[in-house]
Amino acid sequence: MKITVVGYKKEARLSQGVANDEDTDLINFLKEKGLDVVPSIWNDENVDWSSFDVAVIKSPWDYHNHLSEFLNWLDHIEQLGVRVLNPVEIIKWNSDKHYLKDIANKQLPVIASEYLEKGSFFENHFFDLLNADKLVVKPCVSAGAQNTVTISRDNVDERSKEINELLKEQDYMVQPFVEEIKNGEWSFLFFNGKYSHCSLKTPKEGDFRVQHYHGGSISYPTPDPLHIEQAGAYLKSLPQSTLYARVDGVLIDNTFNLMELELIEPYLFLNGDKVLLENYYQALIALIS
Repeated sequence: MKITVVGYKKEARLSQGVANDEDTDLINFLKEKGLDVVPSIWNDENVDWSSFDVAVIKSPWDYHNHLSEFLNWLDHIEQLGVRVLNPVEIIKWNSDKHYLKDIANKQLPVIASEYLEKGSFFENHFFDLLNADKLVVKPCVSAGAQNTVTISRDNVDERSKEINELLKEQDYMVQPFVEEIKNGEWSFLFFNGKYSHCSLKTPKEGDFRVQHYHGGSISYPTPDPLHIEQAGAYLKSLPQSTLYARVDGVLIDNTFNLMELELIEPYLFLNGDKVLLENYYQALIALIS
């Protein structure tokens, strides 16, 4: 069985602050386990995708800038008979943040979200609707806090102009600014639905973005089993099993509240740890055997 681990043409800014080349660590580990694994770049025209039995979508970190092309590519390789992990339908659903509405409709805790269609305008009623004096506005298709804007009642005139310009390009979502983000964003990692490990990403002083390339810091605390269970509930709501899942959120009154369910290309915080790599390997084998 021939497997490819799919990434993208590397950009230094997206790996800033990351100590390990996670893809290389993972591929080498899987090879040591006896699997026939090679890396590939999703939009490399020279790749013969029909030569693979399984395509593991690992780190196509630029997909959101080429969404139609990326989704068409997924359809193409699936039509060739390649087993795609995570499943193509799951990836399509997860590629647009409207998916948060679907999860909220299942009565699972999600940070409240409203949506702005492309070509519409930001309106002040969102402050009252979301019961907040400060809001976060982000694209429905994005990654890494790209084009994410904070807006408050104090700067609404200035920031709404910026948001309205962005709305000319695509749909956006509006959420209350969650003060708990200052305590960090928890990321729970699951492989084939089984909990593996977690990380806590904390923004730098004066910022709200937790990504390492925005200056955020990463730690690895021991989580409360209650919060592991709460994070796992989001995966149980999915229609298909996933090889990998990162459940990102904050704790509000000791309850995990979802911010993002990362099912396409999350960084997995494997850090070259053999135990965590083994967790991934066992999940992969269970799904492809």
